[in-house]
Amino acid sequence: MRSSGLLLLNFLFFFFSPILTAKGAFVGTYGINYGRIADNIPSPDKVVLLLKQAKIRNVRIYDADHTVLQAFSGTGLDLVVGLPNGFLKEMSSNADHALTWVKDNVQSFLPNTRIRGIAVGNEVLGGGDSELSGALLGAAKNVYNALKKMNLEGTVQITTAHSQAVFADSYPPSSCVFKENVVQYMKPLLDFFDQIGSPFCLNAYPFLAYTYNPTQIDINYALFKPTEGIYDPKTNLRYDNMLDAQIDAAYMALEDAGFKEMEVMITETGWASKGDSDEPAATPENARTYNYNLRKRLAKKKGTPLRPKTVLKAYIFALFNENSKPGKSSETHFGLFKPDGTISYDIGFNSLKSDAPSKAASCYVASLLISISVFLLMI
Repeated sequence: MRSSGLLLLNFLFFFFSPILTAKGAFVGTYGINYGRIADNIPSPDKVVLLLKQAKIRNVRIYDADHTVLQAFSGTGLDLVVGLPNGFLKEMSSNADHALTWVKDNVQSFLPNTRIRGIAVGNEVLGGGDSELSGALLGAAKNVYNALKKMNLEGTVQITTAHSQAVFADSYPPSSCVFKENVVQYMKPLLDFFDQIGSPFCLNAYPFLAYTYNPTQIDINYALFKPTEGIYDPKTNLRYDNMLDAQIDAAYMALEDAGFKEMEVMITETGWASKGDSDEPAATPENARTYNYNLRKRLAKKKGTPLRPKTVLKAYIFALFNENSKPGKSSETHFGLFKPDGTISYDIGFNSLKSDAPSKAASCYVASLLISISVFLLMI
């Protein structure tokens, strides 16, 4: 019986220990962006509880704040950290700085904090800053080489997210190509990402497309509601929602650039629940409809009309309303949750609750397992 007890202990250790899986792991199809440009949102430890209650495992942040990284330690949540745009020129020109950054902000927190990726910059290309655009590839390479020196390149994936400003045209999807002033930076970047197995990350917002063209776009098409949709005569494909069309437009641009096999992942998408007078579609009802239907869409684990076998994965923007974000009113109202942890609108998630019951239950289970193991070892 002593050997049986040891077998049980080994099983329990294997079953309950955190496991780091393959490169670029994304569990399921649903993730969320945890933005923190606010002075009234819950502390990171409460955010962890909220994410667990909502059963959201894939999380992106826009920096590598150590308070957040420590709060995620031992939680089993998969985290993508951000290297902000302000660091790109430094990281591109100095490989030692990239090495130090990775050591301090990634390696030192592994494996307890499951850092699964580094987003090198955000929406850099197409933004008009040629110096920043020129630094993106060098920064990505230096960060990747730093990971490689630490034998972490198989665990932590390098990506960068693009806005739709990189495209010259996206309607219909088959007409989409990269802008001429973007191609010189984009193609070398795609070459590198193709070599290391990284996806093309896209921030796609039907909300913005509709807001800029309300007379030309059916709002039902933007909200995943029943509609005639659009027909693309070149591919002979029909689209019943705008997000799928935006994704397939990206696939067509990639194909035109010579990267037909690269996966497109959505790193931001969402709908504002409040906006300025020129943003009339930013309402709680529309936000609820978009996010509820998007969640249903992702749960089907299917691809797009152009890539039906490539299951769509998306990070929703965002976890909270962020009251300190600059710009239009809509920028501060993309959250699924309000600052106090209550839901902004119901799409199936619960409000933030006390973690006392869950801690008590965890302690009880742990004590029970230890007692059983000790008993078996004594037999």
